Amino acid sequence: MKASSPTPVVSCRGVTKVYSQGRSEVYALRGADIDIYPGQMTVLVGPSGCGKTTLLSIIAGILALTDGECRVMGHDLSEMTDREKTRFRRRAIGFVFQQYNLLPALTAAENAAVPLIVAGTSRSQAVAAGRARLEQLNMSPRAESLPTRLSGGEQQRVAIARALIHEPGLIVCDEPTSALDAKTGRATMELLRNVAVQPDRAVVVVTHDPRVLPFADRIVTLEDGQVTGEQEPPEHHDEHSH
Repeated sequence: MKASSPTPVVSCRGVTKVYSQGRSEVYALRGADIDIYPGQMTVLVGPSGCGKTTLLSIIAGILALTDGECRVMGHDLSEMTDREKTRFRRRAIGFVFQQYNLLPALTAAENAAVPLIVAGTSRSQAVAAGRARLEQLNMSPRAESLPTRLSGGEQQRVAIARALIHEPGLIVCDEPTSALDAKTGRATMELLRNVAVQPDRAVVVVTHDPRVLPFADRIVTLEDGQVTGEQEPPEHHDEHSH
């Protein structure tokens, strides 16, 4: 049995990101502090340009910070080489993007299997695991379809299957509903809520979409490159709804 002591999956202290533009410096983050816990969906909100996506990219090890510290599952990302970061991301993090980033020549099951194939699992085993994940997301009938034959909502389900396939400890989602209509966006968030959020996994979502907020456990507000507070999720989702 795992102890339920909530050790944060992500812990950021004083995270600063400065971009040089000619002679001037642009601060995307100005000393952001945040802890993100397992078993929760944490949603980052705030005005455009407030640093949400920059913070998500630093947490995901895609972007290097300028100053401060960001630890993910106990690892200090700034102490890793690029190669170590890539390996760590492949093993420990799942990604869900606004653009689904599916490979057009691969079937849904093959797309879902990509993280396992990259990690060295045999192709047949990986694709079988991809099919099993798609079944969990009610996508079995579409498992052999190419992305061009899938609707936006179906493509996003394949992306979610791909994010979950290697059982990562952290899933990061950048605007996962923004390309979807209202009904499909809601269905996508229900899936993420029910399938991705696990006692030993944290889910972080960056969004402008107010429809996402009822699915959150925590809503963290950013303004001008800093975490400015938390707000209660509206009409909190029923813990037992499926």
